[in-house]
Order: sequence, then structure tokens, then C-alpha cells
Amino acid sequence: QVQVIESGGGLVQAGGSLRLSCAASGRTFGNMGWFRQAPGKEREFVAATTYDTTGYADAVKGRFSASRDNARNTLSLQMNSLKPEDTAVYYCAAARKYFSSYKVQKDYDYWGQGTLVTVSS
Repeated sequence: QVQVIESGGGLVQAGGSLRLSCAASGRTFGNMGWFRQAPGKEREFVAATTYDTTGYADAVKGRFSASRDNARNTLSLQMNSLKPEDTAVYYCAAARKYFSSYKVQKDYDYWGQGTLVTVSS
């Protein structure tokens, strides 16, 4: 049975940092990524790792860093210089294969339940 479990969300002041973790199990995975959904908005891409690339949304470039441990099927997201607009539920996603369209949500096969990040001003 495949499981994708996020952890590490919480409340932080603007300018602070948080680290999210994602643990995937049950099979081997290709792409893994982070997406987020802010209140009243659609879910959007944040960061993802493919076979040889790590990509970021423009809104988080230079502030967020994703890292993956392939041996453990884990993906972390280090979030620095957080802003109130980063407030959202953050979801980890995993795919059966590697693919180049890593920003496309429908190409991911498995999703976690999400973890809430709240950034206060």
C-alpha cells in the first residue's frame, strides 16, 4: 500500500523558517514534489525533483529549497524568509515515473493529506 505522509507544518512569524518533510512508501517513485493551496485559491506548484532537476515556482525561488533522499523516499522543503502569502496547506506528491512536466499536478499519482503552514505578519 502506497503512503505519502507530510509533517513539519505550523505557525511562524514573517521572516522565519520552517522545514517540511515528506515520507513516501510502498513502491519506488519517480518525480516527487510540493504543492500548496491557500485559502480561497487553487492548488499550485511549489517545488519538485525529477531524475536530474529540481524546479521551483517563481514565488519561492531563492527562499525555498527542496532536497530528496532517494534511498529513503523522502523529500524535504526548507522554507526561509517566509511571508504571509506563503500561508497554505502544503501537499507532497509522488509519481510512478520521472517526467519533465513536473509542475503539472495531474501527472502525479499519489498525494498526502497536507500540512498547514501559517505565517503571521
